Amino acid sequence: MSTDRRKPFYGYWVVLAAFLCNVVTFGCGFYSFSLFVTPLEKDLGWGRGDVMAGFTVFFLTTGLVAPQVGRLVDRHGARVVMSLGAIVAGAGFVVLSSMTELWQFYLGYMIVGLGMAGTGQIPSSAVVSNWFEKRRGTAVGLMASGIGVGGIALAPLVGTLLLPRLGWGHSYLVLGALCWLVIVPLAILVIRTRPSEKGVVAFGVEDVTAVSGRASRQPVAGVSLKVAMGTTAFWLIVVTYLLSHFAQVGAVQNQVPFLEDAGFPMAVSAGALGAVGLSSAFGKFGFGWLCDRMQARYVLAIGLSLQLGSIIVLMGIGPDSPATAAWLYAVMMGLGLGSWLPTMSMLTSGYFGLANYGAIFGAITIPYAVGSAVGPLVAGRLYDSSGSYTSVFVVFLVLFAVAIVSILVCRRPAGR
Repeated sequence: MSTDRRKPFYGYWVVLAAFLCNVVTFGCGFYSFSLFVTPLEKDLGWGRGDVMAGFTVFFLTTGLVAPQVGRLVDRHGARVVMSLGAIVAGAGFVVLSSMTELWQFYLGYMIVGLGMAGTGQIPSSAVVSNWFEKRRGTAVGLMASGIGVGGIALAPLVGTLLLPRLGWGHSYLVLGALCWLVIVPLAILVIRTRPSEKGVVAFGVEDVTAVSGRASRQPVAGVSLKVAMGTTAFWLIVVTYLLSHFAQVGAVQNQVPFLEDAGFPMAVSAGALGAVGLSSAFGKFGFGWLCDRMQARYVLAIGLSLQLGSIIVLMGIGPDSPATAAWLYAVMMGLGLGSWLPTMSMLTSGYFGLANYGAIFGAITIPYAVGSAVGPLVAGRLYDSSGSYTSVFVVFLVLFAVAIVSILVCRRPAGR
C-alpha cells in the first residue's frame, strides 16, 4: 500500500462531506417540512391532513426507491448517485415554489423524495462504513450527526427568517439552491465509495497487499439481500424501524402545530424543532460511540425508551405549561431520535456484512420510510376528525413499547 502518513486519513474527509450532505438533505427535507404547514393552511386553505399527506408522499417515494438506490451505490458508487439525487431534489423544490394546487404540492414532494433518497442515509452510511473497519460506530455517528445539525441550522433559519421575510414560495427556492450548491460539489469532489479509489485501505485494516503502489481490492464479506431476508433478525429489525418511525416522525412533524395550538409562539415552536435537531446531533454521535462498545440492539432500545418518555412529556403540555416543558420534550426526543441511523447502519453491517450493504440497507429503509410517511398522515387525519392529539399520542406510546421488545429479542443470524 502506498500512503503518506503525514497526510490526514482521507476517510475523515469522507465523513465530513457525508456529514454536510446530511445537513442539507434532512434540514431541507425532514426538519423544514412542518414549518410550512401553517403558512400553507392559511394561504391555500388546505386542511392539516392534506398538507401532512405531502410528507407521506415524500417519505413513501424515498422508501420505494431505496433498494434501487442501494444497488446503484453498490454497483456505480456514491458520487454519481448523490450528485444526481441533489439535482433532482433541487428541481422538486422549484416545483413547490410555484405551486397553486394540491396535486402540484404532492408532485413536488415526490420529486424531492426521489432525489433525497440518493443524497441521504443510504449512500452516506455506505461510504462511511466502507472507510472504517475499526471505530465504525463512532464514524457513522459523526456522519449521522449532520442530520441533527440540519435541524439546528435550517429549522430556525426557515421558521424565523425565510418564511416571515420571503414567504413559502421563495423559501422553497432557497432550499433547492442549497441542494445544488452544497451537495453536488461535495459529492463530485470529495465523496469516494471505497478506500481503494484513493489507493488506501479502511481505517483499522493492517493486512494489505501492495500492488503497483496502490491498495489492492480486499474481498468484501457479506450475504446477499435474499439471504438476509431469510433470517428472523432481518424482519425483527424491519418491525422495529417501521413501528418506531411511525411514532417518532408522527410526533416530530406534528410538534410545531401542536405547540402552536397550545399557545406557544412560532419562535418557541421553531426553536423546539431546532432543539430536537441539536439534541439529535449529540445523540447520533453518542449512540454511534456506544455502538463501538455494546451491541447495537441494546443501544437502539435505549434510544427508543428516551423517545417513549418524550411522548409522555408532550402529552402533559397544555395552554398553561411553561416553555421549559417544550424544551424538555425536544431534548428527550432529539437524543432518542439520534439512535436510529447509527444503529441501523451497525445492525446492517454487523448482521449481514458489507458486500451488499447498500441493497440490504435500502430494503430496511422501505419499512422505515413507510412508518415515517404514515405516522404524520395518521396524526393529521385524527386531529382533523377529533380536534385533539390525545389518541394519537397513546398510539405512539404503544408502538414505541412494541418496538423496544422487538429489537431486544433480535439476535445475530447463525453463522454471522
